[in-house]
This record gives sequence, C-alpha cells and structure tokens, in this order.
Amino acid sequence: MSHSARAVEEPRLSTRQVRRRRVPRHVVGALPIALAGLIALLISGNTLRPFERIVTLEARMASKSDFFRDPEVQRLLLGHGIRVDIRRLGSRGIATQSLTGTDVVFPSGQPAAKIILDRQDRSVRSVRPFVTPLVLGTFRDYADTLVKAGVATPQRAPDGGPTLYYDLKMPAFMSLLDGTDGGRGTADQDGDGRPEGADTWNGIGFDTVRGRSNSGRVLVRTSNVCESNAAGTYLSLLAFVANGNTTPGTENVNDPRLAHDAVTDLAARIKPLISLQGMWADEQADSYLSDLGESIAPISLIYEHQYLAHQIAHHDRSGEQDTDRVLLYPTPYALTEPQLISLTDGGDRLVRLLQEDGELRDRAIELGFRVRFSGEDGTSERLNAYLGDHGIQAPAANPDQTKSYEPDLEVLERIITYVGTCPPPVQDTP
Repeated sequence: MSHSARAVEEPRLSTRQVRRRRVPRHVVGALPIALAGLIALLISGNTLRPFERIVTLEARMASKSDFFRDPEVQRLLLGHGIRVDIRRLGSRGIATQSLTGTDVVFPSGQPAAKIILDRQDRSVRSVRPFVTPLVLGTFRDYADTLVKAGVATPQRAPDGGPTLYYDLKMPAFMSLLDGTDGGRGTADQDGDGRPEGADTWNGIGFDTVRGRSNSGRVLVRTSNVCESNAAGTYLSLLAFVANGNTTPGTENVNDPRLAHDAVTDLAARIKPLISLQGMWADEQADSYLSDLGESIAPISLIYEHQYLAHQIAHHDRSGEQDTDRVLLYPTPYALTEPQLISLTDGGDRLVRLLQEDGELRDRAIELGFRVRFSGEDGTSERLNAYLGDHGIQAPAANPDQTKSYEPDLEVLERIITYVGTCPPPVQDTP
C-alpha cells in the first residue's frame, strides 16, 4: 500500500453516560429508624404480626367491661390476635337472657356466673382474675354527716389530710333507710305515701355541717336489681344484716314451708330499703363520677375499682386526689368475684390469656383491681403499693372482718324476684 494513501481510522463507539438518581435525603434519614423497627420486630417475634389474622370475639359483660375497654388492654390483646366486641349488660341480665352467638361472658359476681355455668352443655373454661369490694360512693359533706350521726367512722389518712375512706356501720345505716324515724312518729299524716318523720339528710344534721341543706330522704341509688350483680349483692348484704348477720335460708332447713315463709318475710322487710330508690339506672358509677354526680344522688352503689381508677386518672391529670368524692366501706363487707366464662374455642383463648399474661394482670392493678395471685382470695399489697407510688391514699383493712355471704342461689333468686318483681328468664333458642 502506498505511503501516500490516507489511513482510515476505525469508527469509534460513543457511550452515553447515565446519571444515577440520588436517593432522596428524607428517605436516607428514615432508613436507620426503619432498620431499628425491623430489629425490634425480630427481637419481639412480631415480624409477621401485621399479616396475622385478628379474631373478633363476641362478648357480653357487665361493669367489668371497663377492663376490656381500656385502650392499653385492647393493645395487649391485639398483640395476641384478639379483638373483643362488647355488648354491655347487667350481670343477671347476661345470666338470664339468650347467649346464642356469644363467645365469652363476664358477669361481675358468682350468683350470675353459676346460672350461666348451669346452662352450658359443653365443658367450659373460666377464670376469676380479680376481686373488688362493693362500696358506696358519696361526697365529703354527706360522709361527715353520717359520722356526726354515729353511723360512719373516718379512716385515718397517712399524711394527716382529709381522708378518702370511711367505715360504715350497716345496721345503724339501714335504720336510716327504712322510711321511718325509729318510732318518733311514723304515721302517714299528709297522705303522700311517705311516713312523717322519716330520716332526712337535714334531719340527721346535714344542714349543720357546712350550712348547706338537703331535706330529701337518706337513700342509696342502685342499679336494676333484676339485671345487676351490684344491686343483687347489695340486696344480699341487706338481707344478711336484717337476718342478724346470718345467711338467709340457713334456718328451718328441715321444714321447707317454714324456710320459704322466712325468706318471703325477710324479702318483705328489706324491700323498702331498695325499691323506693332510683333502681332502674343501668350504671351508677358513670353518674356518680360525672360533674353533676352530687346533684344526681348523694350516695351511689358502685365497685371499689371504679372509684380507684377515677382517683388514679384524676391524679395523673391534676397531680392531686379528688377529695370531694369519698367511699363508704360497709360493715359487714361484701366482696365480688367477677368470672370470665368461655362459651366457644375462641373464648378459651381469652380465658387462657387472663390466666397466664403478666402484662394484663399488671394493667388490672393500674385500673384499681385487687388481682388474684397464687389462688388467694385477693391481693391488696400490690394495689396499695401502686396507689402509694401515685400519691393516692390506700384504703385500710376493714377493722370488722365480718363478711356477708350470699344465700343459696335459689334463695337469692326468690329474694331478688320478690323485691324487683323481675320478669322470667329468656330461654336459649335451640
């Protein structure tokens, strides 16, 4: 080839540079948080929790539905794949109505629980996770009036301040509820159906405590005795005291006719103590703890845990106790044992959790319950310690350890039906 010939260069391939897209800074900043969350899920074993199936259980519960409606309890249950859909109903209402389609029930006391258990044709799982005393919620001026009348005694507050708790002498208190003045002129003089001279708040000195006035009768506002465990337990307490601190139905056991007549006579004696009151309200604690509580009723029948939960929440908000509202602890005392009863396999899971889960038990203490430990009737030490840690006075042990025992179920049903004129129970559909 001639040197004069022009050299031909090989064609060059040109490459196009592709600019790599940068990851947005906010995404980069979030990566450590996401990574930390993933590690936490791996450690806790909840990596696949969002993909697990949540089972919804249909439940019927009375006042202890407060526990399952608590947001923290709901969060803990969701961690186990359980959501509880609650229909609120009085304990005796739960026991005497159809339970078709229900997975679990939570009556507030043993009489209703026994009725439910007797109706089951399957082996059921149940647990009594905590206990709570029956108490009377009132306001300081009314409690001090009862002290002045010799019916109540204040418990000593550890710091020497105003106490939250009073012990109530039930025999003397019942004499204020009976619609008479103890023989000081009980005839119905004006034809209004009310005996003249019946005990009124002003009559026992309310108008001399702080110059306020209330000429109304001394009464306890209760829930419906045909529906409510609280009202039924209170009725049992009244019957126990009226029967000389003896459980009704334990006399004349060898003579059914005399036994029946004795129970009927006792029911007739205690009916005026409860039937003249606002007994048809469903839930007394809601009214008592409301801003208008004192104007609704001077004394309301509630459970201890409802009051303690209020005090804990009040202290968390304000840094101090609610010293206007106080509790009366009856002597003899009545202790209620709510029982969670499973009716289906799904309900069995919930019962098992309440038996085994320590976080749920701890939360129950934070909600004012006396949680059972090691088969004891009730453990107060941990509850009292929790109250003390949160600046709330703990109630003292009742100096009189006389306990009111509920009568046999058949006897109690007879008393309840007599006092409340209750309708017959609804039968389950086959």
